[in-house]
Amino acid sequence: MEQFVIEAKKRSETGKKAARLIRAEGRIPAVVYDEAGKSTAITVESVQFNKAWRSITSTTLITLDVEGKKCDAFIRDTEYNIIKDEVLHADFFAVSNKKPVVRTYKIQYQGTPAGVLKGGFMVKHVPEIKVKALPKDLPARVVIDVSNVNIGDVFRVKDIDLGKGVTILTNGEDSLVSVAPAR
Repeated sequence: MEQFVIEAKKRSETGKKAARLIRAEGRIPAVVYDEAGKSTAITVESVQFNKAWRSITSTTLITLDVEGKKCDAFIRDTEYNIIKDEVLHADFFAVSNKKPVVRTYKIQYQGTPAGVLKGGFMVKHVPEIKVKALPKDLPARVVIDVSNVNIGDVFRVKDIDLGKGVTILTNGEDSLVSVAPAR
């Protein structure tokens, strides 16, 4: 996956008037929060931010370059104007890659279960899982291949392999997908 770098500049002025002037320059007002809770007001270029924001998930690390000082960060939140189709404000969360974080992933399914091809129907049970890992080890998304699930089979949380360094916190016996016989 492509590593996005977003260049930022520190800012001293805050408030509505300052935000309007920043947006008129083609930039977005933003804030970076670190793990200690300290915040820094910044601006980012809107085209560069939008390219990254529209291409990544909430668990994708980006590199934030604040006037030459680089750090890994997540885009935590955005304020978006749906009428003008523009981001008004962004919040970043800078991480050190030394402390593990907990994230929730929606399960994405790939393939058609073998049992469905034989006349059964797929039943989805748990829609999401929680994982714990260092930020650099987090997967972008959790996609499971259900093409080998037959009628009467169950795909459980413990059957997911997310790689080394990633711990699944959801109960391993929870069912994700099963294929029930036709009635």
